[in-house]
Parts: sequence; C-alpha cells; structure tokens
Amino acid sequence: MEENKKESTVTVDQTTPAKQPVVDCFSDLDFSKLEVTLEEMFKSGVHFGHHKSRKSPKMNKFIFATKDNINILNLEKTKERLEEAMKFISKIICENQEILFVGTKKQAKKIVESAAKKCGMPSVTERWLGGTFTNFSVISGRTRYLREGSEKQQKGEFAKYTKFEQMKKAEELERLENKMGGIREMIKLPGAIFIASVMEDNIALKEAKNKGIPVIALVDTNIDPTDVDYPIPANEDAVSSLKLMLSYIVKAVLEGKEKKEKSIIEEKVIS
Repeated sequence: MEENKKESTVTVDQTTPAKQPVVDCFSDLDFSKLEVTLEEMFKSGVHFGHHKSRKSPKMNKFIFATKDNINILNLEKTKERLEEAMKFISKIICENQEILFVGTKKQAKKIVESAAKKCGMPSVTERWLGGTFTNFSVISGRTRYLREGSEKQQKGEFAKYTKFEQMKKAEELERLENKMGGIREMIKLPGAIFIASVMEDNIALKEAKNKGIPVIALVDTNIDPTDVDYPIPANEDAVSSLKLMLSYIVKAVLEGKEKKEKSIIEEKVIS
C-alpha cells in the first residue's frame, strides 16, 4: 500500500501543484446587459438584514424598517452606495491598479474566487495571512518563490533532484499554492480591497487602513461601517445576494479595463 502511494506521488513531481478548478459562478451572465436595479436586488434578498437585537447603531441610516424582528435595508441607499463604489472601482482599474477580492466566509468563498477569476483580479478566500499588506515585502518574496518554483516544475527542471527531493519541493509548492495562490501574481499593493464580510475578515480591513488602501465592502445590519471607505449595505449571508452584489463589482472592474484599453488605443492614434 505504501509503495503505491510513493509511486503516485512521484508521478506528479513535474507538474503544477494540484488544485481544485475554480467554479465559474457567472458563466450564464452577460455583464454588458447587467443593470443595477432595485427589482433585481429585491428578488435576490439583498434587503434582508439580521435580527434587530444584533443591529449596529451605526447602520441606522441604511435601515428602512423592521419586520418580524428582522432589520430591512433601504435598497435605494444600497443602490446609491453601490453605484458610488462601482464608479470608484472603474477609476482604479482604469489607472492600471488592481482590486484585491477578499472573502473567507464559508458561503462566500467560491463566489468571491469565481468573481476575481472572472475579471482577472487577485483574491484571498482562505485564511488571511497576517502581514499581507503590512509586511508585503516578505509576502511578495514568497509569492515570487511560488511563481518561479512552479515555472521550474513545469519545465521539468526538478528532474536533476532525487525523487525524494522532488516530492518535498512539490509538497512545498502545493502548500504555498493553497495559502497564497490567489495573490501569486500580485507584485505590488492593490489600489483597493473589496471585502465580502467585514466581520470575518477584520484583519484584512485593519491592514488596509494601516497602509492607506481604500476599502470597499458589503455591510450587513450588524456591521460597524465606520472604517469602510465605500460601504455597500447588503445581505452578506444569502448566496443569491452575494452572487448579485459580486456580479456588480465584476462589472465595474470589466468596465474599468475597457476604458483603459480605449485610452491606450486613443493615445496610440494621437502619437
């Protein structure tokens, strides 16, 4: 039994570390036709907050009413704040900067990872690594090691090592891929960070504020939005709400990329 395990491990030494493929949660969505409407947000349950006993007083301005002891968000306020955030995101992307997507909450992970993949942005969907922003030089050193190691592995450059050494190197790269695969191409601090759940990813929020990185985040009725630069009042628990709100964020990124491409073409024409 042990021999079979060793043989199967060695056979993958010269390949990229195994990782589950990213699920495309937006494959059936035409972003060019996607519009921010109260109707769509209502249908997706974006307005449902938490029990009134869990309400953050600082969310009062975003709450429309309370029904059956559940706080109901004012979707007109949500639409207003969402459009402000989308405009900012588009501007950041147009300036050739990135948005880091963060969502480690169980129901948000796949949606956040899929959204980031859809628009070609970095993401963190597993545990936030302390120092990702505040000690970026160390983190970027590890991601560079991951990129270079994966490239050597794909080219078969590990063949010069013993099978045991190949196995250890492959295991090390796989561990790094699992920890920081979503930020492996992030060679500089992002222009902004999007957080799907502030409560779960409060460390990411604190590090962003420490480094002066603008924060865009979904804020439910139990959240203190004070430290969020672009708070978007929304249900952050329901999958339908998360998917809709993330689709708007992706649309903003794609629009920013389109504007950037147009400006580059215009500059070439002028020159």
